[in-house]
Amino acid sequence: MTLPSIPAHHLPSGRFRNPWPGPRLPGLGGVLRWSLERAWRGRFGLRGSGRAPASVTPSIRSARSTTNELRVSWIGHSTFLLQFGGLNVLTDPMFSERASPVRWAGPRRLTPPGIALEALPPVDLILQSHDHYDHFDEASVRALVIRHPQATWCAPLRLGERLRTAGVRQIVERDWFGSATPLNGGVFGDTKVTCMPARHFSGRSLADRNATLWCGWTIEAAAHRVYFAGDTAHHPDFGEIGRKCGPFDLVLMPIGAYDPRWFMRPVHMDPEEAVAAYGSIVEAQAARGETGTVMAAMHWGTFVLTDEPVDEPPRRARAAWAARNFPEGNLWVMAPGETRVLDR
Repeated sequence: MTLPSIPAHHLPSGRFRNPWPGPRLPGLGGVLRWSLERAWRGRFGLRGSGRAPASVTPSIRSARSTTNELRVSWIGHSTFLLQFGGLNVLTDPMFSERASPVRWAGPRRLTPPGIALEALPPVDLILQSHDHYDHFDEASVRALVIRHPQATWCAPLRLGERLRTAGVRQIVERDWFGSATPLNGGVFGDTKVTCMPARHFSGRSLADRNATLWCGWTIEAAAHRVYFAGDTAHHPDFGEIGRKCGPFDLVLMPIGAYDPRWFMRPVHMDPEEAVAAYGSIVEAQAARGETGTVMAAMHWGTFVLTDEPVDEPPRRARAAWAARNFPEGNLWVMAPGETRVLDR
């Protein structure tokens, strides 16, 4: 009898890995080297600083979107409120002061959430990419469970148990390229979510490295399709994502937390790689005559996680965008609390 093969990103131990060739995340020696380099750069004033983005007053006009419009509000970091197809969708909800397992240490927010958690409209769907503290914030999860118990949470494999521990009851858990529709017994109509590959890792301690999967998500509702890339380094499957699940109206793409490259390249894209990933998606769609996809920048300007200046990612992203001759209006670098609208 031939045993079924396991997917390339699964390990026989039950843990997960990145299946593509390329650089691997440095181990303890790399962490020590980076710590020493940061201390040296800080001593001589060589570490990046820069200004955090200024917040704007939220402009959510109503609790629900109209039929044809897609409303996009940046709350900060990788947290967006998406309003389309009559649904309200959150990505990687992070509303706490620190991205840390403790309240007294760890990266602190540079700007408050662009929309306060208590000011959110009724939330229907929540897309969770992985379990790192700047993306999976247990305090935010528990608060959302209390305020929005009707919400369905979408999570990659084995992250559902952590959500259940935090009080979540309605969970869709999928492997890469696994889809779910209809959701919530059809309450959301023909809405479809699909778990997408990402190049990253997981773990909230030394003991649980890669015990849960990491991912991005696509969501289709009414006339719109959105791709939330999650937290990811560059990988060769962006074109396949565009071919299989596009065309997208909107791509939420990470552009920050990339320096030093020798340490961060295996897990985070720099702005040029983010624009190249977008390029792979739209080129795959253009082969079918489909154009007009907007890229909204995320994963920058909220926490100081790495060494680049806080305000450098959007500058480099705009320069890379111009170098590729992409339409200027299709790159959205938003302020916390800002809402923009796509109307199809």
